[in-house]
Amino acid sequence: MAEAENKNADAQKSAQGGFVFLPLIAGWLIPGAGHFLLRKWGRGALLAVSIVCMFALGLAMQGRLYANAHDILEMLGLAGDLGSGLLYIVGRAMGLGSDSVQLTVADWGTRFIVVAGLLNIIAAVDAHNIRTGRKL
Repeated sequence: MAEAENKNADAQKSAQGGFVFLPLIAGWLIPGAGHFLLRKWGRGALLAVSIVCMFALGLAMQGRLYANAHDILEMLGLAGDLGSGLLYIVGRAMGLGSDSVQLTVADWGTRFIVVAGLLNIIAAVDAHNIRTGRKL
């Protein structure tokens, strides 16, 4: 019982010092980086591989990267794409995913890209929760 209290006290002390948003920002920019900063190597590697592979598979299926939004569904797609952080920025800079969707497979690729971004947002928030001591 005393060990659990000491563990919680240590987690709270570590959460108070330093910039607590660093794992959140790093995890958003680079998939898995927030967990790597917290020395959660296995979880960080699993997230990084999953997110990068989903994003790459989406592009390989000729999925679309949203550039601007004209209606609510495109706004949601853009929000999901932006969740991929640097993957989205580099993909747009290289001109990837700019073609209009003409195949059913390309529509699935677009969904893969959006889900990769949403998963990256969840992973970044998870890293922030670990850093602040809300989750061990």
